Amino acid sequence: MGHRAAIIGAGHTRFGAMPDGPRSLLRSAVDQAFQSVDRGLDRASVTDAYLASLGFGGWQIGNASTVMAEEAGLTGVPTVRVENACASGGFALRAAVNAVRSGATALALVVGLEKMTDQPAARRRYWLGVSGDTEWERLAGLTFAGVYGLIAARYLAEHHVGREALSEVARKNHENGALNPNAHFQKRVTREDVERAAKVASPLGLYDCCPVSDGAAALLVAPAEAARQYTDTPVYVDGMGAGSDYLAVQERADLTRFAATRWAMDGALHEAGVSRGAISFLEVHDCFTIAELLALEDLGFAEPGAAGPLTLSGATARTGRLPVNPDGGLKAKGHPIGATGVSQAYEVFQQLRRAAGARQVPGAERALTHNVGGAGATASVAVYSVG
Repeated sequence: MGHRAAIIGAGHTRFGAMPDGPRSLLRSAVDQAFQSVDRGLDRASVTDAYLASLGFGGWQIGNASTVMAEEAGLTGVPTVRVENACASGGFALRAAVNAVRSGATALALVVGLEKMTDQPAARRRYWLGVSGDTEWERLAGLTFAGVYGLIAARYLAEHHVGREALSEVARKNHENGALNPNAHFQKRVTREDVERAAKVASPLGLYDCCPVSDGAAALLVAPAEAARQYTDTPVYVDGMGAGSDYLAVQERADLTRFAATRWAMDGALHEAGVSRGAISFLEVHDCFTIAELLALEDLGFAEPGAAGPLTLSGATARTGRLPVNPDGGLKAKGHPIGATGVSQAYEVFQQLRRAAGARQVPGAERALTHNVGGAGATASVAVYSVG
């Protein structure tokens, strides 16, 4: 069906507990994105810019996108902040792609940003919970990890899956993260390490949960037909889909299936005009180990209950038949909320250009990113290709 838009440049900071403030992180990612454009790019060419950020901690609650304009050297350019919880980055990319496709924008900048580690523990817990339903979840004391703990317990019981499937997700993603210089955790773990770790929200333990991270990522998005003016190796966005479900999990038909992901996947495949079998690797939203198993099933790469055996078979390893999260995923790379969806696209940009170094997926030609907001309330899916 043709390319929708093209990513011509991308930048990424280290994820982790960083000494840099949000402005510095933003500036670093944007500078890298412009420097990565093969034939150079004048910042005056950017006609729209999008900032994906939850605004964790309230560092700049109102008009945060103007800070992006300042630090990116784009004062005068229209800017928009996109906030869809943990899916902010995926939805910001979707907005930029749609603007470029329509002809309304000649060149768009997308930045994902979050500064999370400078908050006391009590405030972190508050901000991590703001994406849940206020009346039925937050005021009842249910934490973000608590929601996914309930989902994990239900999933394991319904499908008679052992906890080793969750442990393998963590082991695999830490293995991949150890090869990623931008990852928050560059440490390998064993299944035994995962299973011995302190419980956070049973059955989820410490190694089942993504970290609280600082970081930023940036993308430059151009019309597909103009991409080769900037680079010989653009990465094309061929299809995007998105969906929204009920916010509170008790309102949904099934606790262990995310309808928003299924709707987003259907839309992305339809736009791209490809089948699941054409996808070389996946970047999925594994905020908790159970979330990777749910993603594989909701995206249609495994039947309900089959994602665990698929993972344990080695199929989702970096050199397996369906690599998942070669950058370490949220689990090991980190999860600076607004930056996550943009970071996934950055990884695709590196992989499809054969620039991912030690974590390169062999023969990668087409990829998929999956970015979820909250406990499955919103989702964005994109399909990419090269050449």
